[in-house]
Amino acid sequence: MTDKQKTSGDFPVSSLNKVRVTKRATYDVDTVHAILDEGILAHVAFADEGNPIVLPMVYGRIGDQLYIHGAKATRMFKKLKVGIPACVNVTIVDGLVVGRAAFHHSMNFRSVNIHGTARLVEDEQEKYDALVAITDHLAPGRWDETREMTKKEANATSVIALTIETAAAKCRAGMPIDDEEDYGLDHWAGIVPITTAYGQPIDDARLKDGVPVAKSIAKLTSRK
Repeated sequence: MTDKQKTSGDFPVSSLNKVRVTKRATYDVDTVHAILDEGILAHVAFADEGNPIVLPMVYGRIGDQLYIHGAKATRMFKKLKVGIPACVNVTIVDGLVVGRAAFHHSMNFRSVNIHGTARLVEDEQEKYDALVAITDHLAPGRWDETREMTKKEANATSVIALTIETAAAKCRAGMPIDDEEDYGLDHWAGIVPITTAYGQPIDDARLKDGVPVAKSIAKLTSRK
């Protein structure tokens, strides 16, 4: 646990993480963690020689540490490992919000923006734990169902940690908010729910005969 780690309460609000629409904002640590734990894809933003870069990444979380991984040779990991500021966004879309006027169309969503300083994970145990967390974030229990990672694979992989120094969650839920005079119009309005659903697993064409679907995958695809 780092000295800055927050396990409860609110993240401090500053010009960096303040959400303009106050009613949609929360800085609650538990809410931020819950959205991170439910999301599956993060967009990682950083600057490279003055140019903005945003890349989608899988991730894992352990306490106040967010972890991403990739090949050592990639530009992103060469840049992040020196310890530069980074921003991470995770968004879960819950529905389209359709108003009577195009102006009042929106989305129901839950999102988190995180700011912190990236660092290269050099401790072997932390690196191992991070790779387990990233794998199990996608399918809980999957790491233990796979063969052991080889030394060559470990050496070819970089893990970057981002301490959640400050964060904000922004959420919207509910029906469209139309102009009062528009509620009597003959234009349909409402919500179109959006859900993330897992399809039935498809065997690899070269799967050994008699190998059943892994428990972690079967559990994942049985979610409602």
